Order: sequence, then C-alpha cells, then structure tokens
Amino acid sequence: MTDVAGLTQAEADEHFLARTFDVARRSMANGNHPFGAILVDRNRKVLIETENGYMPDRDGTAHAERLLATQACRTFKAEVLAGATIYSSAEPCAMCSGAIYWAGIGRLVYGLSEARLRDITGNHPENPTLDLPCRAVFASGQRSTEVVGPLLEDEAAALHAGVWTK
Repeated sequence: MTDVAGLTQAEADEHFLARTFDVARRSMANGNHPFGAILVDRNRKVLIETENGYMPDRDGTAHAERLLATQACRTFKAEVLAGATIYSSAEPCAMCSGAIYWAGIGRLVYGLSEARLRDITGNHPENPTLDLPCRAVFASGQRSTEVVGPLLEDEAAALHAGVWTK
C-alpha cells in the first residue's frame, strides 16, 4: 500500500488516477463500460468509488462521475466537497461535468480526453460522445473547478481496447 501522505500532488494525482483504472476494469468485469471514478478528500482519504452503471437497465445517465456526484451530495457537507478531488478514468462529459459542478466538488483529475475517447468509440450507439470539453462546462459556471488532465492518457485509452468494436 502506498503512503499517499508523503507523495507530491502530482504523484498523488497519478496514484489515485491509476486507481480509477482499477475501478474501470472492475466495471468491465461487471458487464459495464470501462469507466471509473473516485472521490478523495483534502487529506487524501478515498471517500467514494463508483463504476459505470449503464447495465442492466441501459441507463445512459449512469456514468460513474454522475453517480459519484449524486452520492457525494447525499453523503458529505459542502465544505468537504469543495476541498475534494474527483478522479475519473476519462474526461467527464457535459452531463457529468454539470453534476460535478452542482455537487460543488472543487477539483477534477482525469485520464482519457473526451476527444481521444471520441476517436476510440466513433459513433457507437452506447457512447455518442459529446464534443464539449469539461473545461468549457466549468468555465460557464460561477464557481471555480480546478481541472488537471488528460493525465496517463495512454493507460486510460488502453482500458477501451476492443470494447467499442463489438
């Protein structure tokens, strides 16, 4: 187990982002798309882990980040969320970025960019990717959301190998 307290911020970001890749692999093993997200508080304690929830109901709104934001709002005070970081295996779509914004989560670190995801998925009916970067969504709001990413993008892209050609 890694002592996250002794890591630099950049090292911690890579550590927790890699953990979202494990969550995304677990999501695939559970029959869902390869997306995962975790919420980490300012003391580097993991508060929530969520997988993509598309199946079994084919719920196109059950993205890992949106599910995390909903759970976070129901569980933690605004002060905790403002100091927290959401780590996501892929750049949150416009819906998920809005959910992160409305939840008041202060920071986002993501792996795979929306543009590269679109290149990988094409126009797959289960993921008709929006061409709207999360930074554009956050920039239109009245509160600041720090964004870091793409980060470890090749590793994040590898999670999708062969998935969207089926």
